[in-house]
Formats: sequence, structure tokens, C-alpha cells
Amino acid sequence: MKTALVSCSKVEGAVEAPPSKSYTHRAFAIATLTSEKTTIHNPLISRDTIATITASQMLGATIREKGGVYEVVGLHRFRTPDNVIDVMNSGTTLRLYTGLSTLVEKGYTVLTGDESIRRRPMAALLQSLNEIGAECWSTKQNGAAPVVVKGGNRIGGATTIKGTESSQYVSSLLVTGLNAHDQITVHVKDELVSKPYVEATIQMVKLFGGQIDRKGFEIFRTWPQTLHGIDFTVPGDFSSAAFIAAAAHLTQGRVIVKNVSETLPQADSKIVEIVKRYGSDAYFTDDGLVIEGGRRHVDADVVLTDSPDLLPVTAAIAAVNDGVTRIRGVAHARLKESDRISTVASEIRKLNIEVEEHDDGLTIHGSSKTAGGVAVDTYGDHRLFMAFTVLGLALEKGLAVKGAESADVSYPGFLTDLKALGAKITVI
Repeated sequence: MKTALVSCSKVEGAVEAPPSKSYTHRAFAIATLTSEKTTIHNPLISRDTIATITASQMLGATIREKGGVYEVVGLHRFRTPDNVIDVMNSGTTLRLYTGLSTLVEKGYTVLTGDESIRRRPMAALLQSLNEIGAECWSTKQNGAAPVVVKGGNRIGGATTIKGTESSQYVSSLLVTGLNAHDQITVHVKDELVSKPYVEATIQMVKLFGGQIDRKGFEIFRTWPQTLHGIDFTVPGDFSSAAFIAAAAHLTQGRVIVKNVSETLPQADSKIVEIVKRYGSDAYFTDDGLVIEGGRRHVDADVVLTDSPDLLPVTAAIAAVNDGVTRIRGVAHARLKESDRISTVASEIRKLNIEVEEHDDGLTIHGSSKTAGGVAVDTYGDHRLFMAFTVLGLALEKGLAVKGAESADVSYPGFLTDLKALGAKITVI
């Protein structure tokens, strides 16, 4: 395991946001459903998205790359994979392709991943898929991967799924329905979390010429449709840009993050609101998102129900804020790469900062006097690694942040970009 030794430093300058992981996943998955050629420009190539590209190929899609541009030709009914689909650390890949695997013409598809993935909940999605005609199950009968999906069934009907665990379940059912045999109606029980991610799925379906009927975020209806190949450029990723924005805020620097816009829905654009709440200026220009760091100490109530991936970076901001921050609405963050509520709390406490853990979030009694100078674990979780790295930039004695290799999951250029902005970081 590699450790980043982060020293107190200020970031200044401009950086290009990496492509969106969420839109890269969706572009390849939906392109796999149409036999027309789709051209994907500027996709994110990371561990998670490589898992999705490989999964599409294993289901029979033809994918060619030339000069960073990908051409995808899918098919209406999928082939039996020659091997187990290894989603590595990608929950999105696991959920989307478990659904798509129900469209395999015959045989069995097996999906699994790393140790973290094999703890991620799948029972609700498996139950819903079985309700619409699939045959799929957890090999350990514990509602988690490895998962087996039997091909050759007729997919269609109605299902009810709980919305409190993961929006990826709904996205999986909707994308699967585009090539199902009959109409699929999805009823969402309880409030759906991470709504912008479902919105992103619906917007991508529209770009491919498809349609999903809906009643708010409570009822969705989809049916077999003819999709068309498109020419799509993946937008910049707010989920990754959030860490650069936080670095500018924490070090009171000025940074321009290029290639981000609010044209397509992204849950983590909420980072703009968050850094402004704590005293920074953040605004969009023709060049991109500008963050002018300026800390103001406040008491804050931050609801992250729709943006659970911002929990670690918001906690990092709150740690050096002379005020009380209540982060709430993120019970589903316990079901991510790590139990992010528990892991974030335990590591921030190493800075002698009082943290209260709740079922749905944290209360952080921040202190601008915390000096750092300690080692923090990130449990192999890429977002914890990036959050604690930018926090270390603001601490007099810095931080030693374990798990540097985990950034490859979503933002392979993270440390390179930070260093280009002036961050002092050494990896050992």
C-alpha cells in the first residue's frame, strides 16, 4: 500500500476536470443495447470504467479505441460471457450489468469483484429482477456478489424496490427495460436517494432516442425500444472536481477547474454550494468553475441525500472549520466502498477533533487549530484518500494518507493535478 506524505501548501492555477465516471458508465452501457455505432469522446479511463467497458465486451459488444475515441457497436440480445465478469471495485458496473445480464440469450452469467464489492448489497435488486421474470441469485445466499444470472428468460412486468439503499438499482432496471421483452414498471418504496443519478440515466436514454415515462421519482415505466447510435462527448466530472474545489477552499488559493458545466445533471455539483457556505467564492465563467478560497467559520447543516459521495470531502472541510457541522441524510453512505460514516469519523478523530456518529451522518466540531502530523487510513476507499489528501494541504504538519493507489478507481491523475497546482506531496 502506498502512502502520500502531504505537506502544508497552497494550490493556485488551472486544471482540467477528468471526464465524468457516471456518464462514462452510462454511455457504454446504453451503447451496448444498440446495434448502431456509438462514438464516445473523452471517456474516463479508470479502474471502474475499464470494468464497464470489459463487461460490455463480454456480453458481445464490439468496442474499438483510436486516439482516445471509442466506437461501440452493441446488440439486441447478449451472448453468454466466456468468463466471469469481474467488476473490480465498481458498484455501478455490478448493478447495471447484473440487470443487463438478464438479457443474455442462454447460459449463465457470473458477476463478482473485489472484497469491497462482495460486501455491497444486491438483495433488493436481485429480488426485483426475479419479480420481472429473471432468475438470479447470490452464490453465498447473503444478498451480495458473486451473483449468478440465468439467461433465456422473458423479462417484463412490475416490481417494487426500496429507494433508500441505492439509486443504481433503479438505473439498472430502467436500462434493462429498454431491451426487455415486455413493459417494465418500477415502483419506488420510500424516498429515493441520489436522485440526480437516476436523472442522469434518463437524460442519457433520451440522447440515444429512448424514452422513460415517470411520475416524479416514485413510478417509472420503460419498454422495449429501438435505440440509435450517437456521437457523445463525456462531460467533466463534478465528483472529481469537488476535491480540487475543496483544495482551493482549504488552502485559500484560486483555482479554475476547466471542462465542468451544469448542462447535464450531476449530483456532486453541490460542492459549489458547500464551499460557498464555508466562505469561498465559486462561480462559472467561460473558462470553467472558478474557486477563490476564503474560509469563514460557521455552523452548518449539510444534507447530502442526493450527493452521498460528497460526505468525505465535506467532512474534510468541516474538520478545520471553527463551528459545528451536521452532515445528514447519508445513511446509504455506509454501503459504499467502505462504511463512509464510520471510517471518516474514526480518521478525523485522529486529529483530536470531536466527531459524533449518527445513523445517517456525522456531527463534526471542527477546529482550525488542528495541526495534523498523523497518519490516516483510507480503507482502500478512493474518496477517503482524496478527501484526506486535500485536508492535509491545510494542516501545519500535513498528513500521511495511506492508500494512494486507490485514486485510480475514479481519478487516476489526482495527485499529478494537485502537484501541478503547487501541492507538496510525496508518495512512498
